[in-house]
Amino acid sequence: MAATNSVHNDNKSLRSQYAWGTLSLAFVISSLVLTLVLPRAESVGFFYNVGEPWHYPSLYAPEQFPVYKSAEELQAERNKARAEVMPYFNLDSTVAERQVATFLHDFSAGEFGNLPTAYAQHIAEELKAVYAHGVMSMADADSLTAYAPISLRIVSGKEAQSRATNEVYSIRTAYEALMEADTATFHRDILSNAEVQNYLLPNISLDLPKTQIAVDEAVNAVAETHGMVKKGERIIDRGELVSEEKAKILDSYQRDLTQRGEDGDSGLWELLTGQGLFVMLLLLSEVLYLHFFRPEILRTRSSVMLLFTLLTIFPLVAHLLLIYKTLSIYILPFAIVAVFVRVFFDSRTAFATLLITLLLTSLSMTSPYEFLIVEIAAGLATIFSVTELTERSQMLRITTVITLVSLLAALVFDLSQGTKFDGLSRTHYLYIAAGGVLVLAAYPLLYLLERLFGFSSSMTMLELMNINNPLLSQLSQQAQGTWSHSMQVANLCTDVAKKIGARVQLVRTGAFYHDIGKMTNPTYFTENQTGVNPHDRLSDEKQSAKIIINHVTEGLRLAREHNLPKEVCDFILTHHGRGRVRYFFIQWKNNHPGETCDEAAFTYPGPNPMTKEQAILMICDGVEAASRSLPEYTPEKISELVTRIVDNIVNEGYLRRCPITFLDIEVAKRTLVESLKRIYHTRISYPDLK
Repeated sequence: MAATNSVHNDNKSLRSQYAWGTLSLAFVISSLVLTLVLPRAESVGFFYNVGEPWHYPSLYAPEQFPVYKSAEELQAERNKARAEVMPYFNLDSTVAERQVATFLHDFSAGEFGNLPTAYAQHIAEELKAVYAHGVMSMADADSLTAYAPISLRIVSGKEAQSRATNEVYSIRTAYEALMEADTATFHRDILSNAEVQNYLLPNISLDLPKTQIAVDEAVNAVAETHGMVKKGERIIDRGELVSEEKAKILDSYQRDLTQRGEDGDSGLWELLTGQGLFVMLLLLSEVLYLHFFRPEILRTRSSVMLLFTLLTIFPLVAHLLLIYKTLSIYILPFAIVAVFVRVFFDSRTAFATLLITLLLTSLSMTSPYEFLIVEIAAGLATIFSVTELTERSQMLRITTVITLVSLLAALVFDLSQGTKFDGLSRTHYLYIAAGGVLVLAAYPLLYLLERLFGFSSSMTMLELMNINNPLLSQLSQQAQGTWSHSMQVANLCTDVAKKIGARVQLVRTGAFYHDIGKMTNPTYFTENQTGVNPHDRLSDEKQSAKIIINHVTEGLRLAREHNLPKEVCDFILTHHGRGRVRYFFIQWKNNHPGETCDEAAFTYPGPNPMTKEQAILMICDGVEAASRSLPEYTPEKISELVTRIVDNIVNEGYLRRCPITFLDIEVAKRTLVESLKRIYHTRISYPDLK
């Protein structure tokens, strides 16, 4: 037995070290992630819409900064400057003379058949007119679409002349102009016989390098700013409508602060160090709270991972929203943090975790006061509203309360800052309401968290307590006495758990499944026997004790086969703790006087209860089993039985490792006595009909 305890303590030590290793890793990762995503500009926390009131405190310029033009405005001015640049084209005057001469020579040689002389002279004149305007290649015409110039600059030698862009031809437009000239006198079908397209060649060519230089100079000459805001100048007052001009100044303010942070390399490391230390200090506050008030959470790897995931995910998403200004930060349902922690742990841990999460988020906000007030109020409303989620309608009621409390807190804050009703930001309140409604997402996310981190919510417990569950249905059919015992124990556990503030659904579920291992050999347990005791056929008490003890290991095997949560499996292991199979142990001692007893053969594998709920199940299981042997159910006998069983459990040291108080034990005694009185109360006898 000493060796077994040694192995058990070693396993406990290893589990504890592993949890602390997980805690250290989670602490480092969360600190690095949150520090790296923290914005470096102090104004990034502003979120505003044009036409809506400014719901932050009045803002004054800390330093002088320029007012930058908007991206659309700057692009429009650059396009205008680009269009005003005259592209450079080089003129080749020999092209026109050569092509006209070639056309006339071909006409004289009879290349065009019976083309009238008047038509030939008309074509020659039109060729001269087209070339006089200028003809460019199709490639150069396509290049001009990038500039969209109003006019061109045509260079011939050392001279240059301006010409409107619409006066210059491409090969295609030159052909159309020639064919459409004087259509009343010269018919198009006759002109087409001359194949004039063969005599159209570009006589002007785009000087792209020189044009690009001119365009770059014009674009670069466009100023990115217009006007300056002086140091100490008021930018905007609280409640003032954000006009387009004000929005431009606010954007310039943020851009200037961001550039100052990027240019100030000498202070970057100091800033990172300060932010990193602040993040670690807040995370350390969470760890210290758990260490002093909830040490059992730190000993569980899944609990540590869940809490640090929540502490990291919500601030991370909030920082990204603030940096990219896609949506208001109020649309994030921070109350979900309180819902999850309250469901899986307790109220105080929920508030501590929510507070640290909100403080981590507020590090990137310029004016976090309203944010903290609204979200803390919503979190408190959540903690007060959430007890044990057992119905879907509860989430709807909780969401309604959270939304109303958030809106009320925001309204009270705005009014306290002097904002009038007509100056309230409608968009701001819509985001707050949307954030409250999104708390409904906690319902499906609970299932995901249970699967990821191995937790079990009250809703999962309700599903497990369904008597149509295959395992419970099998128990009720194969071991009816055990099933009746389990139901009775569950009722007693429920009464006690309600009185001492334990998790009712959890302990009730544990009571349903704690004896499922008895299905393997149901007739070896007294509650399933009908006059014949199979233990009488066994030769040794140790064999009987082994069969009785095996219902724990068999129960654990069945639970794992049916994928029961770890919390339920723990009830199977701890409901007898490290206790003895007392009946057969005493019987062996009586039958073997003077011999040394191997106590390990009569001892359950354990461990002893480690939670308040496991302690309740051990007490109620012992009391219910013993109550069946009472010769009479008087209040005195019931009270004496309960006191004896509970005191024996306490004196044997089975409850040393669980957080149950002497007051809880006294309350449990009184509750069990009252419950057993109701169960075994005396009924009146009905008279016979004479």
